[in-house]
Amino acid sequence: MRSYAFAFLDLETTGGSSTGDRITEIGIRFWRDGEVIGEWQTLVNPQTRISGFIENLTGISNALVADAPTFDMIADELREQLEGVIFVAHNARFDYGFVKSEFRRLGQAFSAPVLCTVKLSRHLYPEFRRHNMDALIERHGLAEVQRHRAMGDVSAMLGFFLHALQDKGHDAFERALQALLKTPSVPSHLPLGVLGDLPQGPGVYRFYGENDALLYVGKSTNIQQRVASHFSGDHNTSRGVRISESLRRVECTETAGELGALLLELKQIKSLKPLFNRRSRAAKTLVSIELAHNADGYLQARLVREIEPQRLGHYYGLFRSKKDADKALAGIAVKNDLCNQLLGLEPERSGACFQRALGRCKGACDGAEDAVRYNLRVQIAFHALRLETWPWAGPVGVVERNDTSGRTDILVLYNWMHITTLHDESALGDLSLAGMRVTFDLDSYKLVVKAVLGQDGQARRIIELPALSEPEVLMPE
Repeated sequence: MRSYAFAFLDLETTGGSSTGDRITEIGIRFWRDGEVIGEWQTLVNPQTRISGFIENLTGISNALVADAPTFDMIADELREQLEGVIFVAHNARFDYGFVKSEFRRLGQAFSAPVLCTVKLSRHLYPEFRRHNMDALIERHGLAEVQRHRAMGDVSAMLGFFLHALQDKGHDAFERALQALLKTPSVPSHLPLGVLGDLPQGPGVYRFYGENDALLYVGKSTNIQQRVASHFSGDHNTSRGVRISESLRRVECTETAGELGALLLELKQIKSLKPLFNRRSRAAKTLVSIELAHNADGYLQARLVREIEPQRLGHYYGLFRSKKDADKALAGIAVKNDLCNQLLGLEPERSGACFQRALGRCKGACDGAEDAVRYNLRVQIAFHALRLETWPWAGPVGVVERNDTSGRTDILVLYNWMHITTLHDESALGDLSLAGMRVTFDLDSYKLVVKAVLGQDGQARRIIELPALSEPEVLMPE
């Protein structure tokens, strides 16, 4: 502890989001080896309006900061003040995130070793439930200060630091500092040992907020490492900040391998609908394209909404809406000079399509291009969109094994759908798909095709199972 100077810092801001709100006041008191060695304080013009709520809370008004320097004017001096010190704040994630965001707006990086006095209180006084500043002032009989002003809160923070040092003794206090400064960053509402309780193998993790609201679902081949990366980088985005501030609990489900983790993550995002997941939400509809000969022998495209998984090889593309499917058809038409009428992009009528007059159709609509030549061009144009036909007569079991944990997962797949997961090959003999319900899904289709056909570069053991009774397939409505 004698080797470092500690910068006890507090900010006042226009709001709670480091990516959207701005700093209005900075207060710092420097302490080293038992004595205060300096102070630094300034108001900051946030270059945005301070709300009435914030003004009433802090006493900092728009008029008060009107002539104050903007952050870019004090950035160099602030960086110099914080050079080589330990950045100390109460709920440090908030203050540190705001300082990093302000420097980021200037195109500059900022980093410092960080000590959070909320976590210090939790570490030294685990018998208490509340560790906010008001609770610390009351519990430890600290001097009253002007709350919600930077130097007032700094005084309270340093007061707690010194009280705890005297109360717990130098050796215990030193051990606490060493533990906290070496521990990966963890949001203040979580227990200090949360990372140590997480497995280092593959699986899915879930973040829960107040009232057990599910905030986020993610996957990783190393759950502990991935969750730690969330905590260390959560000030980089407004979403990350909101997740961190709301986070109260972490749960996880282990899997034997990456494919199992990917499939479980997709399933839980779509079924549990976590608040902060946007990608991989379940599609409300699925649309594909089917090609069939018309009365004149020309291949004609039609949109299909009732997709039959056992006939996937007859379909071209999977789209989340009719609009997306029409957009794909229009792109194919332009690139390949195909007929808009035959692609369903124009109403059918006698004579040429509109694109024919513009020289963008070779005349299948008015007979100028024969069916054989046109159909060949259509097949070439749509080839890349053709869906994969399931290559087995029945379901298969894809085996994943984790040698470290000894866990085995057998992922039962059929028509590119994940049906169930077993953990013992002997259970495959009793498997029946009757009565099981599974949803055909765009993201799962892409994932399973890539994995089962070896397009992800990983070799997997596949057990071919007999053609059993089929599950009930649900489609997006």
